[in-house]
Amino acid sequence: MDLGRVGVWQYQLDQMPSAQAQEVAAEIEELGYGSIWLPEMIGREPFVNATLLLSATERIVLGTGIASIWARDPMNANSALHTITEAFPERFVMGLGVSHQVMVEGIRGHQYTKPYTHMKAFLDTMDAGMYTAHPPSTPTHRVLAALGPKMLALAAERTDGAHPYFVPVEHTAFAREQMGPDAKLYPEQAVVLETDPAKAREIARGHMAIYLGLPNYTNNLKRFGVTDDDLADGGSDALVDRIVAWGDEAAIAERVAAHHAAGADHVCIQVLPAEPTKAPLEEWRRLAPALLG
Repeated sequence: MDLGRVGVWQYQLDQMPSAQAQEVAAEIEELGYGSIWLPEMIGREPFVNATLLLSATERIVLGTGIASIWARDPMNANSALHTITEAFPERFVMGLGVSHQVMVEGIRGHQYTKPYTHMKAFLDTMDAGMYTAHPPSTPTHRVLAALGPKMLALAAERTDGAHPYFVPVEHTAFAREQMGPDAKLYPEQAVVLETDPAKAREIARGHMAIYLGLPNYTNNLKRFGVTDDDLADGGSDALVDRIVAWGDEAAIAERVAAHHAAGADHVCIQVLPAEPTKAPLEEWRRLAPALLG
C-alpha cells in the first residue's frame, strides 16, 4: 500500500453533508495527498464513512485515526477490515486504539481497565475470527495508536505499525527505535498556516486544550522532558511550538521533513484553521506544492 509521504488528518468532513465531504475528498486526492485520516469520536461511524469517501475517489488511501476497540467487538472489526479491503484493494488502513478513560467510561459506558491487555486480546480474537465472504485480493492493513514502549512493540509485532497522535518529532525518533526498521510509522502533525506568533499559538492552544487534559498524552509528553509547568495554563510557548508547527509553507514543510528524518514513513498533517469546524481547503491547497513537490 502506497500512502506517499504526506496525508491529511481531519475531522471537518464530518461537519458537512456526506455528498459534499465526498467532493472535498476528491479534491484532496487531486491535490496529491496520499491519505485521508478519519477520527472516531461522536460523529460518523468511521468504517462506513471511509467506504463513502473511498467510493468517491480513485487512488487515495483512507485510514481510521483512530477507531476505538471499545466501540465494537473484534469479529466486527475483522469483518469490516476484510469487507473494505476487498472492495478497495490497497486503499484502506484500519487504525485501532484504546482511546481514553473519559471517552470509554464517560461516554460509552465501558470500564477502562487494562487497556494494553484489552488491545492484545482484541487482536488475538480479531486474528482468529472467521470470515466467510469473498476474500480480499490483497493483504489487509492495520496500525495501532501507540505511544509508549509496550504498545509500540505490540504495533510492530502484530500490525503494520503505529499511528501516533499529538507527539513531537522526538517521539517519532523514539517510536522508530522501539519498533525497529521495518514497521510502518505514520505520525500526525498539527499545523497552523499563520506567521504571527500570537495568532498561531492562540489557534494551537484552542486545539491542544482537550488533549492536555488526557493522561495518555501528557504522560507520554513527560517522557521527552515536558514538565507540569509546560502543561499548565494552556501549554507553554515551548510546548505549543513542539506540538504544533506554525508559520509559512516552508516552516510547515521543515517540520514534516524533520519527522521523515526521524524515521516516519508518512506524515499526516492536521491543519488547524481559525474556524475549527470549517474545512481548511485553502490551507490544503497552499501547502500541497510545498509538501508534495
